[in-house]
Amino acid sequence: MPVRGRGRNDHCTGAVAVCGRPGLSWLDGMTQHNIFSRTARAARTALVPGTGRRKQTKRPFARLPRRPDFPRAGRRGWRRWVPSWRLVLGSVLMFTATLATVVGIAYARTDIPEDLNAFATQQDTVYYWADGTPMARTGWVSRQEMPLSKIPDHVRWAVLAAENANFYSDHGISTQGITRALWRTVSDGDTQGGSTITQQYVKNVYLSQDQSFSRKFTEMLMAVKLDSRLSKDEILQEYLNTSWFGRGTYGLQRASQAYYGKEVTQLNASEGAFIASLLKGASLYDPAVNPRNRERAVERWRWTLDRMVEIGKLAPAERATYTTFPEPKPPHRPNSAGGQDGYLVQLAESYAKRAAHISDARFDLGGYQIYTTFEKPRMTALTRSVRDARRALDPEQRKADRFVRFGAASVAPDGRILAVYGGPDFERQAFNESNAGTVPAGSAFTPFVYAAGLQHGVSQKRNGPRSTITPATVYDGDDGIPVMTPEGPYWDRSGKMVKGHNDDGTSYGPISLHEAMAKSVDSPFLQLGMDTGLKLVRSTAEASGLLPSSFGPPVPAFAMGNSTPSAIRMADAYGTFAARGVHTDPYSVRKVTRNGEPVRLDLPRPRRAVRSEVADEITASLVRPGGRNGAVSLTPAATKAGTTEDDTARWYVGYGPTASTAVVVYRMDLTKSLAPLPLKGLAGGPADDGKLPAQIWNTYMEAMTK
Repeated sequence: MPVRGRGRNDHCTGAVAVCGRPGLSWLDGMTQHNIFSRTARAARTALVPGTGRRKQTKRPFARLPRRPDFPRAGRRGWRRWVPSWRLVLGSVLMFTATLATVVGIAYARTDIPEDLNAFATQQDTVYYWADGTPMARTGWVSRQEMPLSKIPDHVRWAVLAAENANFYSDHGISTQGITRALWRTVSDGDTQGGSTITQQYVKNVYLSQDQSFSRKFTEMLMAVKLDSRLSKDEILQEYLNTSWFGRGTYGLQRASQAYYGKEVTQLNASEGAFIASLLKGASLYDPAVNPRNRERAVERWRWTLDRMVEIGKLAPAERATYTTFPEPKPPHRPNSAGGQDGYLVQLAESYAKRAAHISDARFDLGGYQIYTTFEKPRMTALTRSVRDARRALDPEQRKADRFVRFGAASVAPDGRILAVYGGPDFERQAFNESNAGTVPAGSAFTPFVYAAGLQHGVSQKRNGPRSTITPATVYDGDDGIPVMTPEGPYWDRSGKMVKGHNDDGTSYGPISLHEAMAKSVDSPFLQLGMDTGLKLVRSTAEASGLLPSSFGPPVPAFAMGNSTPSAIRMADAYGTFAARGVHTDPYSVRKVTRNGEPVRLDLPRPRRAVRSEVADEITASLVRPGGRNGAVSLTPAATKAGTTEDDTARWYVGYGPTASTAVVVYRMDLTKSLAPLPLKGLAGGPADDGKLPAQIWNTYMEAMTK
């Protein structure tokens, strides 16, 4: 009986199907397998030709990494471009590992410098006369350190509330702040600080103030390392003692003295909140810098107090008592530059900052040597001349002698400011009268009208051709003649016909322009201004040195000096004629160094304003051997007196080969307004008396020619 389960696949019988191959027994299959194995092994152990040694085929000991499956195989459409979670996770892990390695290496290689940089220290600044001798010394040289224990808690927390409320809990950097700053930069396109107090301290005392990524990265690493080395109180104390608060002050103690005239220990929370706002930039929040700063300061002050309440460092009841903004004191710079030297320092400092591109914060660090153009003998002579003239005034007895102001300046033809008279004393009056554009030039402006006519010609018909004029060209010199336009007489907005008047009311009849200038006959130049064109008169005056901001409205009175140039600018513009038509902007600093190293200074370059023959004719028409209105020159000089129609300013301007000097006398009560007051009865003289400015000019010239 046949056994169940056996058949043709029974391996115990004869011919069977092995591995699906009929006719082979299991023994035959094993034989075939062994033959294959021996063949493969023989191939691997083949003899190396010429050596008699067997060649062993090396098997790879590791599998090569596969290429990332991206774009993904076997996917269609957008799914083909969506990476798998494995690829995303691997990329994130690789980026994180790389970033951690880079940051770790950078952190290990970052050291805290032993010495503070220049931004953490301050020096004095020295000013020199033109001959190289010291003139004045300014700056906050000594820094008064204030221990944190002596700084009131409400002042300390006003700073922390405004700058870094989480200071005591962070690790030197703020992840949220950095993220917020980056987001604002990317989304809004502007920058927002994300620095902690530790980072700000590192930037102030160890690094530069540039905004590069490398500086910011180094700042963060140093902040973390510094946070691990110093206590929070130590960092805060150094930060409060080295931060800049404006007005030349570094540290809370100096800031408290500068803004409130008291010790930092005496500040209340309201005053501390204002001082804390200055850390964002004194140029933005100090009301003394710009009147618009006050609004920003008040807003920031309120926010800081509210923030202190929010973080639990100021009681709401106390906050409710601070309703009035604590007005800071006007700035006062303690220095050795009193008297006239203070005005010189003010001019030189302003020019040095502008020409050398020095920021206020950097300049306040000090360490500069400012070599000015001021000549001490000229300063002495000019100051004495004005003081001598003041002796003729009696403000106790004469009302017209009150609030009298003198501005004077002497400028070389190449633009160097040689001397100025800015006021009675810089410590008592910081308002520089030599650099103030407050009163009209009057008839002292007419040489620029004459120069414009000679330079550009005249046109008496609307859009008609221009014709050349000469010094011999005749104009009507009568008093009270109407000002003519191509359409007829000129009428002002009130419906009044505009007429030309001479200072003394004299009519001269037909007169040449040269003679009219020599005799100070004004009416011809009022008409000449209209014939030349007020735009051309303005451009000629501007090219000669007058500032566009000082020009008056373009009406016929423009030719009669409704512009308000300063004494410095008037002297410089007349100096253009002395330089035969070449103008150079006035400057007060010739060289700047810092700690002995030269600082780049962009000095003005000369440029031609009018043709040389035009300048020569102006000089020829103004030169006279004797002065006018009481001025008696020892040597021939080109001089011009100037008065205004309402008698609110009197000028005397004259020049020679080496210097041009302008003197202006006016009255102004600065406590009420900037409106000039009438000069009638000044020094007991008549209304048209112009002897006082001429006397100053003459006394000064006599002193300089001895």
